[in-house]
Amino acid sequence: MPKRGPVSQRVRPGKASAGQELLLRITVVRPPPGVQFCLQSGKSDGVAHAMSTGKDISFDFAVRVTDSGKGSPPRFLGPFTQGPPDGRFVYICCGTLAGQQGSCWTRRAKVPLTGIARAQVTAAAKQPGGRLEARFDGTAKDGGPSCATVPILGDGWRLVR
Repeated sequence: MPKRGPVSQRVRPGKASAGQELLLRITVVRPPPGVQFCLQSGKSDGVAHAMSTGKDISFDFAVRVTDSGKGSPPRFLGPFTQGPPDGRFVYICCGTLAGQQGSCWTRRAKVPLTGIARAQVTAAAKQPGGRLEARFDGTAKDGGPSCATVPILGDGWRLVR
């Protein structure tokens, strides 16, 4: 639901099957105003639509985490994860891809999950309300919304409440 300051969109998939639930937050920092954003579910469905006012927009959602083998990084599953098992990511869509009719933008940002370590998953599970957050700059060099694989700001994925 939208709220003052950062916009937070909470999305929970249906009943989780095998694997541990991990709460994630992706925050689009300073997106260009007047552009609609959403979280992509599946191949093309947009959920948690939010119109940018220029303030940060956050998308809260859950994924499932399974072990892919001893010493291997965690494997992320669920409707919001995209890509091959060893290179999962989440799409944040904007403009026409987010359902904004007549927008001059048709873009999506690819937020990699590969930077999430097993220790971070464990720490998030131990903290009530804990989630991992990634933040990326919402405005590209051309002044429009960021697209393609976006670099995560700061030290990458971090534990937040």
